[in-house]
Amino acid sequence: MARITTLFYRRPAARVEEDMRVRTATQAGHRLGPRSIAVWTAVALVGAVGWGMLALARGEEISAAWMVAAALGSYAIGYRFYSRFIATRVLRVDKSRATPAERLDNGIDFHPTDRRVLLGHHFAAIAGAGPLVGPVLAAQMGYLPGTIWIVVGVIFAGAVQDMVTLFFSMRRDGKSLGQMAREEIGPVGGAAALLAVLAIMIILLAVLALVVVNALAESPWGTFSIGMTIPIALFMGFYLRVLRPGRVSEVSLIGVALLLLALVSGRWVAESSWADTFTLEPGTLVIWLLVYSFVASILPVWMLLAPRDYLSTFMKIGTIGLLAIGVIVTLPTLKMAGVTDFAGVGDGPVFAGSLFPFVFITIACGALSGFHALISSGTTPKMIQKETQVRMIGFGSMLMESFVAIMAMVAACIIDPGLYFAMNAPAGVIGDNVQAASEAVQHLGYTISPDQLAAAAKAVEEQSLLSRTGGAPTLAIGVSEIFSKVVGGGGMKAFWYHFAIMFEALFILTALDAGTRVGRFMLQDMLGNVYKPFRRVSWWPGLLISSAVIVALWGYFLWVGVHEPLGGINQLFPLFGIANQLLAAVALAVCTTLLIKSGRLKWAWVTGIPLVWDAVVTLTASWQKVFSSDAKVGFFQQRSNYQDAIDQGKILPPAKTMDDMHTVVTNSTVDGVLSALFAVLVIVVLADAARTCVRAIRDPGGAKLTEAPYVESKLVAPAGLVATKEEKAEQTAAAAAGAGGAEGAGR
Repeated sequence: MARITTLFYRRPAARVEEDMRVRTATQAGHRLGPRSIAVWTAVALVGAVGWGMLALARGEEISAAWMVAAALGSYAIGYRFYSRFIATRVLRVDKSRATPAERLDNGIDFHPTDRRVLLGHHFAAIAGAGPLVGPVLAAQMGYLPGTIWIVVGVIFAGAVQDMVTLFFSMRRDGKSLGQMAREEIGPVGGAAALLAVLAIMIILLAVLALVVVNALAESPWGTFSIGMTIPIALFMGFYLRVLRPGRVSEVSLIGVALLLLALVSGRWVAESSWADTFTLEPGTLVIWLLVYSFVASILPVWMLLAPRDYLSTFMKIGTIGLLAIGVIVTLPTLKMAGVTDFAGVGDGPVFAGSLFPFVFITIACGALSGFHALISSGTTPKMIQKETQVRMIGFGSMLMESFVAIMAMVAACIIDPGLYFAMNAPAGVIGDNVQAASEAVQHLGYTISPDQLAAAAKAVEEQSLLSRTGGAPTLAIGVSEIFSKVVGGGGMKAFWYHFAIMFEALFILTALDAGTRVGRFMLQDMLGNVYKPFRRVSWWPGLLISSAVIVALWGYFLWVGVHEPLGGINQLFPLFGIANQLLAAVALAVCTTLLIKSGRLKWAWVTGIPLVWDAVVTLTASWQKVFSSDAKVGFFQQRSNYQDAIDQGKILPPAKTMDDMHTVVTNSTVDGVLSALFAVLVIVVLADAARTCVRAIRDPGGAKLTEAPYVESKLVAPAGLVATKEEKAEQTAAAAAGAGGAEGAGR
């Protein structure tokens, strides 16, 4: 016990100095006055009542507004109290300390970015396919399990991971997660982490791109509108950098107006002679996505990446906000049961597997996502102005994404369950016509007539809604149901449906460009261990080579997914979920190690508890995907079944040719090997991290950190979205003294 106690009292001199700098901030007192107590008590009651209504419902339909109330009340309490506790007590953020963006500003990757623009970039970068697709797929087990995981998971795991990873990367000149693991855990665990993170990153990017391809294929409206966001973002970047520096509000209004024009123009294009030009096949879209991602990853962040993500955030937040208002105004009921029979049996038609562990794998982004750690240790730490902004950008952005997941769950659960299963079950289960689908849905325990299926497709001007797997079409149906009741009635369902499809594509594409840049950072970190010039992330030869390699790697898996006989989403999304959560385990392991090594052992539970939960869940899922004897679950069992059929000269549906059969065997083998490889690498990282933590506890003085030395900051910028009275006074004083106030920070 005496040796452990020394961890808190025999601190290095630098640590003591840091404590003195932040003492004022942490001891200033956060006592609530009577008015604040009353307000937060009311917020807590709203959330509690919402949870009570969801949990106590017994078979009857309840309003979706209770789900919104439960989520918003929980988010507000979590952000106000838990995130502040982590920022001030655990991390002890220091507003006097210069960030890498200020110290290493080079106008390409390192650039102090207005907190509002950076919030938009970070949210847009992390909010990819997961919060939209995962909850829709998990709805087959009922609305309650997924909703609990989304809300509880984000507050105590997902938002914590994002915020703490951002903080530690920022303290290390914006180093990537893999490089931090190598330097702080050790050569063995670090090498395993570098390899695991990069390999997992490739799979994540491929799945994100695949969802975009599926959403935009044969859609001239969506392709045109999405394409127009690129020149709009370039204009905004030059406007804010050259024409009118610091005028964030001004350029925001212009950008939003141009975005709305692009959305409206997309429908005009789809109905004009230009429609054929913007109607692209999946293979063509793959090529265009590769070209765009390569260019976006090498251009300066201020030119395309940051303004484009900031621009798309308006649409994302605006659409989700309007959807929440629509739920409150129209009060739709949740038609899906709180917990369905599929949760216990594990033989659901949408995805196979029991509630534990597969709900926690299927719903990744929105609750806990390792991909976020790559952004938090990639672009964002190189752009953040002040340490005090990690709370708003790290924790706040993740809460925003979690609410997106909640709205996706709402959209999936307010439609008729019969229609839900007809849309999300594969063609091999429900057939290829409305009569067969109606009978198949009936066998699942739900009812929907052939006429109702045909009418649902006609209402959104689609030829068929059968087996529209992947989650995006189901979410679009739910969105059109809510929006059409507020604006336009039934005649506007088709408009709102296609608007939602385009919205989802934009949502995901913004994660793709940032992810490619982060992948480039990781590869440069790895190659920098062999050839030092690669460590300079803005060194042009290394920049071009690493970007090309990253794009080529995820481009290969994207091409395979597009041509997968069993459906790219059906095959790759389970691998995506497992890889994503294994990556979260790596991030939480690194964060826990750094908390212990930096003298914060008593706060290690903040990341340690979610680490244990995530590791247990994800390694269990990995084991089942590799070794399960159920061909619907296990990759190798699926491979075995198809290989046996090939040996007997048989063709198993949905394969149509023997070439398709061989493709399934190859892809199932690759998926199984990758699942096993990812799990083994993460186990190595966890074991080496545990060794490092034990050594740091036994010998606190011997723990070595690679944290950048303290440099006093000259920038003045608010910590939150709106500047406080004290922060406005600091900005005024800095401007009067001619100091380096953050340009436009107070506007």
